[in-house]
Amino acid sequence: SPSRAPPRAAYRAAMVLSGAGDALGYRNQRWEYCPSGPQIHAELAQLGGLGGIQAVPPDWPVSDDTVLHLTDLSLCPPGLEGEPLLQELARGYVAAMGDMEGRKPGPTSILGTSQLRPGEPAGYRIPFNPSATGCGAAMRSMAIGLRYPRPTELLTLIRLSVESGRMTHHHPTGYLGALASALFTAYAVQGLPLVQWGAGLLQTLPLAQTYVQDAGVDTQPNLDAWGYFPQKWAWYLAERGLAKGHGPPRFPSPYGPAERDGIYQTFSLEGWAGRSGHDAPMIAYDALLGAGDRWDELCSRAMFHGGDSDSTGVIAGCCWGLAHGLAGVPEGNHRHLEYRHRMEAAADRIHALAWGESTL
Repeated sequence: SPSRAPPRAAYRAAMVLSGAGDALGYRNQRWEYCPSGPQIHAELAQLGGLGGIQAVPPDWPVSDDTVLHLTDLSLCPPGLEGEPLLQELARGYVAAMGDMEGRKPGPTSILGTSQLRPGEPAGYRIPFNPSATGCGAAMRSMAIGLRYPRPTELLTLIRLSVESGRMTHHHPTGYLGALASALFTAYAVQGLPLVQWGAGLLQTLPLAQTYVQDAGVDTQPNLDAWGYFPQKWAWYLAERGLAKGHGPPRFPSPYGPAERDGIYQTFSLEGWAGRSGHDAPMIAYDALLGAGDRWDELCSRAMFHGGDSDSTGVIAGCCWGLAHGLAGVPEGNHRHLEYRHRMEAAADRIHALAWGESTL
């Protein structure tokens, strides 16, 4: 576990490259909804490759993913915890839905936030939703891992990711995606080897199940729907030879853009890769495992595939930024990102909350 604080610059890189991954994978709706990785790679080549992209609006705005992720930073008022923290988070999600013009928020996020009643008793809870399996909770919870990164804070990370996740996605396939993204981000802060992350997630899921049972909210439908997420992750880790948390990962060969489109579909719930709570972090993890320290390779795998490429990109970019910073990332990919100043301010605020003001 980290005995001393990671540099503030690592938190800044995590937030900024999270936004960059979102903007690149989204391409103002064009790539998020493109079913073909090879087509995206061909269009990328016509743009002059990653180095040719200046990620600025109107062509490269951030999507709903980043707007909602920046809201998870209303985790931030110092000293706020328990119920008041969850109320604040619900308030932030409702407010964020006012900034969705051209950002394509998902129907479950729209429905969920419309059901929130921040300020009322338990107003941060919505009913169980049998179809709330999407990635809208997974794509916005990395900041929870930045805020509570220590192994000793695991139960807090579980509670916050589950409760914030089910403010919109009250189904385990949905909100356990929030847990996966938060946990992977905490692992990145800890410097835990990537090959251990998936096994660590599987070991954490029983603690999350205990939390859901103890919380006592729509307990039975949650338990009835629980099995898919751990089963699919256990399947994936067996495919990669990582079930025991030892490497190296085993990838198909060849595993280029066309092959990845096919394989990612096998991860998915209904054939649209990265759309669900379990497979958005799964594709991000798969990309991190394969990319090493190469930003271009990370983007190829996590941001430029057929499917929900901004949601996989926003998660992968955050974790990669913690490990590698901004080195090797073309300046145009991040220098003038929409909301970059908010990303950096949020990173600084969370870093201070997690590690104390004095660390630089």
